[in-house]
Amino acid sequence: MADSPAVPTETTAPPRRLKVLAAMSGGVDSAVAAARAAEAGHDVTGVHLALSANPKSFRTGARGCCTLEDSRDARRAADVIGIPFYVWDLAERFREDVVEDFVAEYEAGRTPNPCLRCNEKIKFAALLDKALALGFDAVCTGHYATVVVRPDGSRELHRASDAAKDQSYVLGVLDERQLAHAVFPLGETSTTKEEIRAEAERRGLAVAKKPDSHDICFIADGDTQGFLADRLGRAEGDIVDEAGAKVGTHEGAYGFTIGQRKGLRIGRPAADGKPRYVLDISPVDNTVTVGPAPALDVAGLTAVRPRWCGSPPAGAGRYTAQLRAHGGETGVSARFAGEELQVRFDEPVRGVAPGQALVLYDGTRVVGSATIATTERAAAPAAG
Repeated sequence: MADSPAVPTETTAPPRRLKVLAAMSGGVDSAVAAARAAEAGHDVTGVHLALSANPKSFRTGARGCCTLEDSRDARRAADVIGIPFYVWDLAERFREDVVEDFVAEYEAGRTPNPCLRCNEKIKFAALLDKALALGFDAVCTGHYATVVVRPDGSRELHRASDAAKDQSYVLGVLDERQLAHAVFPLGETSTTKEEIRAEAERRGLAVAKKPDSHDICFIADGDTQGFLADRLGRAEGDIVDEAGAKVGTHEGAYGFTIGQRKGLRIGRPAADGKPRYVLDISPVDNTVTVGPAPALDVAGLTAVRPRWCGSPPAGAGRYTAQLRAHGGETGVSARFAGEELQVRFDEPVRGVAPGQALVLYDGTRVVGSATIATTERAAAPAAG
């Protein structure tokens, strides 16, 4: 990740005692965040979100955040911290806003980020709205990010102090109102994950050694292609090269992502013997186009449905952009025109897919995010 300026110092929350609802997934991060909020003197209540009508159908063991085990782990952590605890059923909302959106995006040939959508629609929309209606001042989560409170009382979202753990990308959908009611106790301290686990152990939290969650929580076995096939059905189509020549077949274009190399099952090797990658996915004719790695280079893009973490920027400007949750930053020029965001990269970037979120930064500050709609390929290199 590119070096960026230090997080501004105006990061402390208002000194008044807040009534805080702590979202507790059953993992170590959210447990320590709830404990820190309580230790800071806030009136904290823990809540675990039941996101599946049948929790056993979601990921088992300790790899997700939607199982019965996770609910029990969260309850035990709340008992140790000494805070009230509840389980809220948001399964129907999660199914509509996250799972069905995920399936629809893949069906349309796009590549969504369900964690970002969950933060937008569930944790900081459904959950926050319910919390405010019940008289809570804020929602606390275990995300690694920082809310900066400016002298005028306005809020900004910034990267976490520890860039290696920063999760501001998946929070780039939060608007100024939501930031005003968000608390991220882990973001302001530059501690390692090992130190967070050690802190959990000192506090007597049994989740201290629980593995982190990975993959997509609502896909029980981690088989995204199988999950989509069960819902969309199998539909054989062609895999073609850039000239349109058929080089293989597939069982559903939705099972591929831009930049994918493995699992293509192409029978005919490329003329130059080099690997081929997914360049385009066409749900209309159920065709997947493959080609060489340089053809993945993107010079610019158009993004839609922008969400701003504060006042919308005006006109054009210079920023850095992040395109994946665990990706680095790249320099860009961005121009805002109504509901569209036009972006030009300083250097071509590879494997950018429609449906992904682009998050803009000004130093450590999150400016906002938008959903990639179309991409512009970089010019092909001249033959040597």
